[in-house]
Amino acid sequence: MKAGILFSAMLITLLLAGCASRPPLPTVRQVDLKRYEGRWFEIAKYPNWFQRGCVANTTAEYTAQLDGTIRIVNRCRQKNGSIREVRGQASVVPGSNNAKLRVRFAGSPIAGDYWIIGLDEKNYSWALVGHPSRQFLWILSRESQMNPETYSRIVTLAEKLGYRPERIEKSNQTAPR
Repeated sequence: MKAGILFSAMLITLLLAGCASRPPLPTVRQVDLKRYEGRWFEIAKYPNWFQRGCVANTTAEYTAQLDGTIRIVNRCRQKNGSIREVRGQASVVPGSNNAKLRVRFAGSPIAGDYWIIGLDEKNYSWALVGHPSRQFLWILSRESQMNPETYSRIVTLAEKLGYRPERIEKSNQTAPR
């Protein structure tokens, strides 16, 4: 019996140590939401279940609302050529300097974390967005194409933050013919 308790205690310690080995995901210092507003092109992402069916021209548009929330309109071209649009709303997590948002889509009662973990602070020309679990990742740009050197630097940043570069999938920003 004592051996079983000891083994259980060791196993719990190992599991907790494994969780502790990954530091919390940091965000950028602050985000100027007025500058963040507007259309962003998805350059790359971790593949995810809710974007299945999107094959090209994925964009996100953010618009500040009078009540302090942010309207979100995500669009993508589907395989059959049609445009899929999903609308949502984001709210700033208090004390995050606008770097952490809670996002809710299509009237869902569940909100997800949207953390800005990298940003071209000078021009707001690109953003790296993630989730504290590191299960979601997006590379966004104001332009539909991104300079390869900039892309490489962002992927390197993502890796430093605990993301696996081999999971990053480039997005197609050229409409299928």
